[in-house]
Amino acid sequence: IYLRFTSFNSFHSSGITADVGLYTYKTFIFRRKNSQMKRIQALLMALLMLVSVAALSSCGNKKAIPNFDIPEGGYDGSEVTITFYHTMGSNLSDVLNLYIEEFNKLYPNIHIQHEQVGSYDDVRDQIGTELSTHSEPNIAYCYPDHVAMYNLTGAVATLDNLIDSKLSVTRADGSTEILGLTEEQKSDFIEAYYNEGRQFGDGLMYTMPFSKSTEVLYYNKTFFDANNLTLPKTWDELKDLCAKIKQIDPDSIPLGYDSEGNWFITMCEQYGSPYTSAKGDNYLFNNEKNREFVKEFRDWYQNGYITTQTLLGSYTSSLFTSTNGTRSYMSIGSSAGATHQRPAADTEGNYPFEVGIATIPQVNADKPKVISQGPSVCIFKKDNPQEVLASWLFIKYLTTNVSFQAEFSMASGYVPVLKSVAENPEYAKFIANADGGKYISALSAKVCLEQESAYYTSPAFNGSSKARSQVGTLLTKCLTIDKDADVDAEIKKAFEDAIAECEY
Repeated sequence: IYLRFTSFNSFHSSGITADVGLYTYKTFIFRRKNSQMKRIQALLMALLMLVSVAALSSCGNKKAIPNFDIPEGGYDGSEVTITFYHTMGSNLSDVLNLYIEEFNKLYPNIHIQHEQVGSYDDVRDQIGTELSTHSEPNIAYCYPDHVAMYNLTGAVATLDNLIDSKLSVTRADGSTEILGLTEEQKSDFIEAYYNEGRQFGDGLMYTMPFSKSTEVLYYNKTFFDANNLTLPKTWDELKDLCAKIKQIDPDSIPLGYDSEGNWFITMCEQYGSPYTSAKGDNYLFNNEKNREFVKEFRDWYQNGYITTQTLLGSYTSSLFTSTNGTRSYMSIGSSAGATHQRPAADTEGNYPFEVGIATIPQVNADKPKVISQGPSVCIFKKDNPQEVLASWLFIKYLTTNVSFQAEFSMASGYVPVLKSVAENPEYAKFIANADGGKYISALSAKVCLEQESAYYTSPAFNGSSKARSQVGTLLTKCLTIDKDADVDAEIKKAFEDAIAECEY
């Protein structure tokens, strides 16, 4: 058994950063031997005391305090270089480069260097390593749990003071703008996307939405029309629909669901049952309601109605787009992956069937809930506050620029974060062409924009990523419980094991 301490720079609690002087612990590994147990226990006690001091120092603060203060005079026009980590491929980088050129016409002294760093997790892991040497970028693509991890060292700049600033900034063309956001700009953001930046338990703003996606229901419209099938609005209706499809095609698996974790979390949100909390007890998902719906979905799996990415061993779109052998007629997956849910066209460009897209089923169709996904961006604190200000001006430019949001959406398959993009002529034309074939990405975006009031996000904290992984694992485990087993006892144990893994 090993106990490893790596790069402890500071503890961060309720907006208060408490430096704890552990800079020298870079990779000390202690083996569990009797002669060393006292040293380990003493060190753990010291760490607990230091955390307690940090927590006590923030007691009595009824409102968290932003960690970035704007220097007097705001942005001074000094020359700075800003680094931006993202996951964009060449097609999206080309769009970004065009708008960097436009941004530099306004702010020629702000030099943007951007870099594709693999996947979202690759971005997280690289920054996690770089934080120990203070070589992290200025701006990064992020998911909420990434920011929660970065905030263990208080590395992410809060945006509240920047957003609310009324300071005037003069641009190279002589025009001016306020440093912060106007009320019109704030109200233009799709509310759930914008509020995702405040879900870290202290009410402060840590991220800005960049481009988004959600989960949608893809269905074989040709098959549905031929068999007079009706789209399900609720999970109960979906169950009945799966039974009908099995009667029509007994060899099929009617529905594939790509993300077990998202499925579990979405059901918690739709039922209003506890999942996690950023404060107090973090892991709340072991409750009767959640065990109940998991048991219900086990019955679906046992009846051959559903499969998932883990159980299938690949994305369930492989079944959905198949035209022979075992196939499915519905697939729940990312709206940004619409082109992967479309079957291959023949040599003349014709598709074997038309794809339809709809919102996912609900517990209560009158109060829909669908998950908000896709990258936000965060800004890291720097010794030079002008770097933070320059980073903010660039992010503000991209996230409030209707033309950029429209063009990036059309190129990426993600949906824009601004309501007013729908009025952009080019984007309106894009959406007008929406169909289940050549323009399937437009159809996906159209569905996403029509359900903007339904989006939700989960609490973010250091461990929220672990919770997502564990509930996905437990759902998979429960679906495959043998019919001769004590199902209730096995489900109860799966939940208890998942909680234990999260807490461990």
